[in-house]
Amino acid sequence: MTLSELLETVRRVEIKTNRLVNDTMVGAYLSHFKGRGMDFEELRDYIPGDDVRDIDWNVTYRMGRPFVKRYREERELGAILAVDISGSSGFGSGPRSKREFAAEVAATLAFSAARNSDKVGLLLFSDRAELYLPPRKGRSHILRLIREVLAFEPSHRGTDIPGALAFLNRVLHRRSIIFLLTDFLHSLTPQSPPANRRDLTQEIGLTNARHDLVCVHLHDPREDGLADCGLMTIEDAETGELIELDSGRETVRRAYGEVNAARLAALDRALTQAGVDTLRLNTAEPFAHQLQRFFETRRGRRRG
Repeated sequence: MTLSELLETVRRVEIKTNRLVNDTMVGAYLSHFKGRGMDFEELRDYIPGDDVRDIDWNVTYRMGRPFVKRYREERELGAILAVDISGSSGFGSGPRSKREFAAEVAATLAFSAARNSDKVGLLLFSDRAELYLPPRKGRSHILRLIREVLAFEPSHRGTDIPGALAFLNRVLHRRSIIFLLTDFLHSLTPQSPPANRRDLTQEIGLTNARHDLVCVHLHDPREDGLADCGLMTIEDAETGELIELDSGRETVRRAYGEVNAARLAALDRALTQAGVDTLRLNTAEPFAHQLQRFFETRRGRRRG
């Protein structure tokens, strides 16, 4: 993609996603992300109905009665777009790849956050943190984020979601909104993590406790099953492994579908266990109304 083509694509994404924000997302994203501020203000006696997570146990023990920490509400939060740019992000069975789809979703979230006066940052990751841009405001900054999502060339092709989240937990010193955009294709491998590392479920749970994590699963419909195309060779975009199979055989297509269904079920169990909100978006379908419903349902659940 030439520079002029890239700039044209960025502009097209800006126009499209700004229209989505104006027409669909107004009031959907937004105030319900304003959780507790992280700036400590005072200690006071516990009152029935206070959040028990705010209890200062050290002071409570010393004083012999419960005390809670009070926080000054932050007027602004940082929204972090953590986007998977590993090898599998280049796949797309339709007119756009998962990475191009991620750019549109990320832009919609970024412009929505900007309407809420939130700063927006970006992490591009493969099996390592490839690029980190701290949260900032301004249209030019958001356009740069879109440009990087579309065109940044990663140095590696693998995927390490726990590593990406661990990186954010190191660099983010204030509570933030983190949108994790990934296809989760290589997230539930049978290998155990290194002794000094947490697995996917543990790292997602920890990140969700420290911040406000939303997992956005980017799913290409071709991953659900094989078309009847006869003999074919499939390449793993991240490892380079080649697999030959006969998609003309019904047993092969059925086995492929069953393996993928089992993978998605295992992923859903892991994310449920981690207690994180998850939204699965089909890359072949419009996403704005689904995103809107997700945020409105989430806001209603938190108010309830």
